[in-house]
Amino acid sequence: MSRRDIERRKQRLLEEIQQQRLDLKASERDWYRLTSRYDSLWHTVIGLRRYIVVGSGIAAAWSLRHPKFLVRWAKRGFGLWSSWRMIRKALPRH
Repeated sequence: MSRRDIERRKQRLLEEIQQQRLDLKASERDWYRLTSRYDSLWHTVIGLRRYIVVGSGIAAAWSLRHPKFLVRWAKRGFGLWSSWRMIRKALPRH
């Protein structure tokens, strides 16, 4: 291989690498655009973490003093969840 062939091959490889970098950057931009909603939600949840911890402590103390209240709401929640699953299965999927 001559020096000229080596230089041409090197130039082609560098151009290919540059194109791959551009493609990767475009894919990254698309990925961030698609996941921005979830990132925003996650940051909101993380920001509310201390309130969730305090609320769960209060709920635990409340449930110790009023166990029937917790059981009643657990049954309601399970009933709603079961109803939602049944409705989703009954509806046609597109």
